[in-house]
Amino acid sequence: MLQVLPRLSRAAERVRRIGTQVTAMALNHHSSSASPQDKGGPVTAAILIIGDEILKGHTADTNSAFLCRSLRKLGVTVQRITVVPDKQEVIAKEVATQAPTVTHLLTSGGIGPTHDDVTFESVALAFGERLSPRPELVRLVERFFGASDPNSATMKLAAVPESARLNYGTDPQTGQPMRYPLVSVRNVYIFPGIPSLLERAFTGLSHLFAGSGTTFHTREVFVDADEAEIAPVLTRLQKGWGKRTALGSYPDWLSNYHRVRLVLDSDSLEEVEKARAQLVEELPQGSVVPLVKDPVSIAPVEVYMLANSGTPLGEKVASALKTIETALEQYTVGEMCVGFNGGKDCTALLHLYHAAVIRRFPEGKDKLKALYIRIVSPFPEMERFLQDTIKRYNLDLISVEGSIRQALSEVQEKRPELRAVLMGTRRSDPYSHTLTPLCPTDPGWPDYMRVNPLLDWTYHDIWSFLRTLYVPYCILYDKGYTSLGSMDNTCRNTALQTVDERGITRYKPAFHLENEEEERNSRI
Repeated sequence: MLQVLPRLSRAAERVRRIGTQVTAMALNHHSSSASPQDKGGPVTAAILIIGDEILKGHTADTNSAFLCRSLRKLGVTVQRITVVPDKQEVIAKEVATQAPTVTHLLTSGGIGPTHDDVTFESVALAFGERLSPRPELVRLVERFFGASDPNSATMKLAAVPESARLNYGTDPQTGQPMRYPLVSVRNVYIFPGIPSLLERAFTGLSHLFAGSGTTFHTREVFVDADEAEIAPVLTRLQKGWGKRTALGSYPDWLSNYHRVRLVLDSDSLEEVEKARAQLVEELPQGSVVPLVKDPVSIAPVEVYMLANSGTPLGEKVASALKTIETALEQYTVGEMCVGFNGGKDCTALLHLYHAAVIRRFPEGKDKLKALYIRIVSPFPEMERFLQDTIKRYNLDLISVEGSIRQALSEVQEKRPELRAVLMGTRRSDPYSHTLTPLCPTDPGWPDYMRVNPLLDWTYHDIWSFLRTLYVPYCILYDKGYTSLGSMDNTCRNTALQTVDERGITRYKPAFHLENEEEERNSRI
């Protein structure tokens, strides 16, 4: 025991020295620095995310993104986000360093009854204060947790820095005063780490951070070009705009219709509009594309508008819709399903079917049923697209295995109410030249009506339809694949292969394929 005492004494002295240093740092900053708002400048903020679980990857931080969005709407500029472990001296040093440099410092995490909840202690250390039980908080802890023992773990929640303020907001869900306050010390606001609690507390107390009078204006420009290609233009424009307008460039690897998202920010509406016009003018001709955020919700209008356009594609769309509408006259939505494996043809078919059903039954509650026949070794990109499509169209997915005949037999047992299957078959597909728009399955097969709206469509018709209406499709088609199966029997189409000026082999997207007869060159 005597041997341990010197080590304990040294540890205590180390904590005392750290406390003295951090307190001196905070006092020096406080006496020599004024926040930007005190100087009449813009309202600023820093965010301090506290938690070992964030740094170890056990938990994903969503709080900083929420706070950045919310503060920006209030005219507050976030200058820094810092993530620190659950270590008292580290947290205290960050608080002491950052608090004097911004209008507001918001912390997240480290509030609770356990040993690693040390945010209150750390903030007290940063400002040279002691923790003390606040009678008001003691009563709240007793009421919420039934704890009356002052030494109980939950009483940690009642011990706050001496100068702490208790801020009661309005619960955004009930409109009633919040039962538990947000603790703040000077310009440091100590939020819980649980996202739902943090969001509720911030929303109910947003007035604490508002009032700067600044409004930020944002404009987005979507570009179908490589970022490296447009980088010189962006650099030149940003240099000319200076601090009046900020330009951010963000590549997007998952969009079918743009490769770069450009974001313009300014506190002047006039400046941001002027910058957007100049940006669009300076970018390569034809590279700026619109962003259709939700092509599914507007499908009934857009699809039927295309059908009535009088164009060759419009005539194909009108014919397909007529076939689908004929099927809907004979069968209910509950009796039909659409065959869907994530390919381009069934993606176009699903969009047509969705448009027809919503047009016919605008108040309908039935989910569209989709039949997915699982394959061995599917592409991960295809699996991801399948899940995205289920959410996008709110599908009832029927997933089965085996050959088409085996799959239909299984569906007959599992879902006996089904009587018709919409197929994305075209006449150019194998064994399809004798099919009609509505035809029953062959003898010996499970008894279904096959509905074939796309029989007379071509490869180019499919792509024209998808890209005219900005319908999302599997990203593999943008990487040189023209016909998709499994990873074992599918490859990029050599007809789309190209070599750039640096000698690097690349593949053009599938919709650039000129000779339709080479479509199935992707299959091994």
